[in-house]
This record gives sequence, C-alpha cells and structure tokens, in this order.
Amino acid sequence: MSSVLQSSEQAIDATSIPHSAAYSKSDLFLRNRLKVVEDLWKSVIRQECGQELVDLLQQMRSFNSSEGQATNFRESNVVQLIEKLDLNAAIRAARAFALYFQLINIVEQHYEQRDQQLAYTGSNDAGGRMFAKLPGQAKDAPDRPRHREGPAQTAPRGADSSEAITKDAGTFHELFPMLLRLNVPSQQIQRLIDQLDIRLVFTAHPTEIVRNTIRTKQRRMAKILQKLDQVDEKFQGMGANSESPYPVSSWEAANLQEQLMEEIRLWWRTDELHQFKPTVLDEVEYTLHYFDEVLFDAIPELYHRLKQALHASYPYLKPPSYNFCKFGSWVGSDRDGNPSVTPKVTWQTACYQRHLVMCKYITAVKRLNELLSLSLHWSDVLPELLDSLDRDKSEFPDVYEQWAIRYRQEPYRLKLAYVLQRLENTRDRNWRLYKGDESQREREALSEQPVLTGIYRSGAEFLAELQLIERNLVETGLSCRDLENLLCQVEIYGFNLAYLDIRQESTVHSDTLSEIAEYLQILPKSYNQMSECDRVIWLATELQTRRPLIPTELPFSPKTCETINTFRVLRQMQQEFGPEICQTYVISMNHDVSDLLAVLLLAKESGLYDPATGISTIQVVPLFETVEDLKKAPEVMQQLFDLPLYRALLAGGYAQEVAEKSEQNPPNQIHPIKLQEVMLGYSDSNKDSG
Repeated sequence: MSSVLQSSEQAIDATSIPHSAAYSKSDLFLRNRLKVVEDLWKSVIRQECGQELVDLLQQMRSFNSSEGQATNFRESNVVQLIEKLDLNAAIRAARAFALYFQLINIVEQHYEQRDQQLAYTGSNDAGGRMFAKLPGQAKDAPDRPRHREGPAQTAPRGADSSEAITKDAGTFHELFPMLLRLNVPSQQIQRLIDQLDIRLVFTAHPTEIVRNTIRTKQRRMAKILQKLDQVDEKFQGMGANSESPYPVSSWEAANLQEQLMEEIRLWWRTDELHQFKPTVLDEVEYTLHYFDEVLFDAIPELYHRLKQALHASYPYLKPPSYNFCKFGSWVGSDRDGNPSVTPKVTWQTACYQRHLVMCKYITAVKRLNELLSLSLHWSDVLPELLDSLDRDKSEFPDVYEQWAIRYRQEPYRLKLAYVLQRLENTRDRNWRLYKGDESQREREALSEQPVLTGIYRSGAEFLAELQLIERNLVETGLSCRDLENLLCQVEIYGFNLAYLDIRQESTVHSDTLSEIAEYLQILPKSYNQMSECDRVIWLATELQTRRPLIPTELPFSPKTCETINTFRVLRQMQQEFGPEICQTYVISMNHDVSDLLAVLLLAKESGLYDPATGISTIQVVPLFETVEDLKKAPEVMQQLFDLPLYRALLAGGYAQEVAEKSEQNPPNQIHPIKLQEVMLGYSDSNKDSG
C-alpha cells in the first residue's frame, strides 16, 4: 500500500520536474495521467464524504517514509489514528484506498500496454515523435523506464547496441530472423510448426468474488483513457503545445475527464462484492467474459502476426493450421470439492459456451454480408456456389422469397443470408436445450428424418460453407480478411468454444463401485477393502465383458447416483456437441492403477468405452499430487501400460492395434505417437513439497 501511494506522490511531484533526457516522454506522460486520476479520486471523495475524509487519507499517507515504507515509530501513529476512527469512518477510509489502488492499476496497465504497442509499431510517443534517446542507446531502442524504478539511468557511452531493447523483442518478428541467423534447418522449423498444439485451460476458481459490474467499469475507464490518448495525439500532431510532455487542454479532453469523474463517482456508490453467493453458472459467465472481450478476436490476430513474421524470413515455409491453439476449461465441469457442479450444470455450461460462440458467428456473418457485395455483372462465381444456392432455396423457401429479388445479382450475399438463417436456427435450438427443453431432443430422437434440417449439426458444416465462399473469392483473385478471421475462429472454437475437462477425486469412484458391487452382491467383500491386485483383476475382467454392471434405474445413494449420471450426461454431451466437447476425465488424488480403471469401467457403463472394440471416447488422466504419489507415478503408469486392454485403448482400439502389428506395416514404419496425458502436482504438492 505504501509503495503505491508513494509512487502517486512522485507522480504529483513530476509536474515540477523539467523535461530532460533522464525521463522519457512516455514516463512523464504516465506520471501526468496518475496525477489526473488522483485529482479526480480526491474530488469524488470530497463530494461524497467531505474534506475531512480527504484530509484523513492525506494524513495517513504522510506517515510513509521517503521510500514509501512505514517505520516502526510512524506505524504506531498510523495504528493510533485508525483506532480513533469509528466503524463507519474506517469503512469509508478502507473503501477509498481500495478504489484508489484499483484506479492506479488501471492507469499503469493501460500505459504498459500502450508502451508495448508503441514500441511494436515504431517507437513513437503519444505525440507521434520518436522517444528521446539516451547516450549509448541503439537507434531504434525506445527509452521506457518504469515509473516505479525512478529516473532512467543513462547508459554508458559505447554500450553494446545488442543489449538495447528493440521494438521486436519477444515477438515473432524477432524469433524467425534469429533462427535464420543461427542457420536452423528450415525442415526442422517446418516440422515444429506442423506439430504446434497449444492448449490453454481455464481452471475453476469457485471463490472468485469480483463482480462483472466492476470489471465493466474498469473496462470503460480503460477505453476512456484510450480516447484521451487519441485527443492528445491529435492536438500534438497539429503542433499544439508540441514541447510539452503533458496532455493538451481542449474541450474534448475536458469532456473525457468529466466522463472519468462520473465513472469514479458511480463506482464509489457501487458494492464491490456480490450480495449473494455466486453460482457455478456465474463463474462460467465470468470465464466466458475473457473469450467474449479478448480471446475470440485476439487469436486470429496472433495467427496473422505469426504467418507474416514467418514469411518475412522463410517465404517458402507453410504457416501452422488455424487451430494450432485451442482452449479448454474446468469451469462448470470440475466437481472435485464443489458439490454445486451437477450433471445439469455441466450440460448447461456446454450450451452456454455454444450460445456465446454462435452469437459471435452471427455478428461476423452479418459483417461479411456488408462486405461481400460482389455482383455477377463484375465478378464470376464457381458452379459449385450456384449449385449450393439451389439446394439452399429448396431448404429455405422463405429466405429465398425475402432476398431473391434484392440479391438476384449478388450471390455471396444470398449465400450468406442462408448461412445466417442456419446459424440463428442453431442458436435458438441450443438455447431451448439450455433452458431444459427435454422435449426438443425427444422429438428429434423420434423424428423419421435422421438428419435435422435448417440447422448446423457441427462447426464442420459451417466451416465447409465458409470455405466454399473462400474458394470462389480466391478463384477470382480476391481475398477478404474478415472471412479469413472467421475461418480461423471456426477452426479454433468450433461450436463449443472450449472443450470441458471433467475432474473428480479418486475415492468418489471407488465408493461408487463399492456401493454398486454391494447392491449386486457380486464380490466376496467390499470393493474398498480389496487389495490393489484384486481390484485390478476384477476391473480388467469387467472391462472386457459386454454385460452391463449398472441397472437403468438407480437404487443407490444420491452421491452414487450423481456420479453415474455424470458419466451418462457426458455421453449425451458427446452425442449432442460431438466427442471433442469433453474427452478428458481428470482423476485427482490418483494413487494406483485401479483409480484409472475404475473411471474407465464407469465410462464403459455409459457407452463411452466399448469392450468389443477397445475404443474409448474419453481419456482418463491421472493427477499425481502428493509427494508419495509423485514418486510412485512411473511405476503406476508402467503397470497401466502393461495391461493389454489399455494398450489397445491408446492404439485406438483392438483393430487398430492388430493392423499396426500386421505384416502390412513393417516394424520400422513410423506410426502416430499415442499419447497418455498425465498431470503432476496440481495443488497438494505445493502444500507438502513445494
């Protein structure tokens, strides 16, 4: 707290510091912004609580040393001051400081990003001029000291320019030229690019208490700061006040500062915390916020930067596939220690994710409809596009009647009208499933038509139509960046946005099997009392029989019923959303081989593992957490891989395993590597072993 307040005092003092080479203009620009925000904060506190609270806060800050630290003597003064406050005054003071810290963080984060972007685009400051260079700096190296570190130190004359910060540091535009200088074989680079498989997973944090309302206010303030930058750049670009490192006074800047003032005042009167316990779906919404606001559009941009940088150094190499980076999530599916994550919640989470991505696609297709206004008078199209329009006409006669006259010479727009209708139908059907309309799936199951019409059953169908449009554009010598971005997004996010990982603690599965076996009276003693060797033998035997173990009706305890229903819902999700929606089942506190086989047996009972073929649509993932389990992990995995049924599962089933061993496939032939995912130490290992 003290150091942050001290940095703010430095920001105030910076107004009296003459502009010199010791400070970059960006640094002084940041200091000025900090002062502006602090002045607005003081004004709000004064209006809302009076000058007395402002004086109190200033007095508490005055107890800091010049380094921003509270000495033992002065700390006692702070304690005495706080102890004199009544409860209401103490709460107001705490809220005021909390608001202050968040405002400062917004400004600092905004200008860290701003400096990075300026460096990336050419090292220009807010006024469009180059940063002042210190003696010994490289020509293209911007001087960007952190304001927390005090004045920038002058580099010694003759310093090696290779040590200077370049605008491409840490980017693809730095990486590939470096690989070229190092003479890394291009074949090796291509092989690595082709094998890129990045998977970023959002883990569940049910204790998250930050309100979406507060995040929205923070985002609005950051956008106002961006607009304020643009106003300053415009005026400085016109030559106004060109020697000053501080924002130019104008009615636009004054208006934006009034908006900041209004946001801060509204924030002050807003509860920081939820007044109710957030649900799991609230947490799902919190996580999807990052996809909605950042990731959905950022990943295609990342792809284009990678592709551009690669071709600048290696024009003959192929870029990675669009979906080189994909996303997963535990939110809404991780039930370890969270009884609120029920099978219904996991189903709704999958529907919620699909709803978000469908809305994104609908917006993108509407944008494409505005862009692709090509006329048959001036542009040809391939016969396959015209054929698809004939098929669409028979499926959507209403759409044809609505748009045929307006788009009679604009085939791309007519095609996109059909695409948009399918997307909207798919979104509406999905929302009915989210709301729990079970009759929707029942009607479809009883339908005489094996394939539903008027909707997309998968992202692959949507992707195929976009690729049809792209081929037509390419054949006529055209390209469309918005279409490329959408293609990239569909390949990455599909219709599911992110795959869901199920996680549950190992004893939940053993307790479930113990209760089932006791009810059926098929074991001489309780499953939980059996030795590890006996467990493995029984589980392996059950995994190879087609006889069901679990009855359709569940005469078990609620906990056991919920575990069984989790696997049944997982099967339903794969049927509805495709196998990719959930293919990973993480077993926390995994100790032995039986912990993995127990999950596989429950999966078999729900149709996720076929004992006849050895094919499984989910992978069981052991999570070794304790020190003892981490040491034992290699032995456990070796025992697992020694089981013929598990080797067949990893090979893709018995038929695939036999084919790979046949004479048609010589022993020296390279086969695809079969991977077993393993998690090492997630939380418990950090507690007892670091």
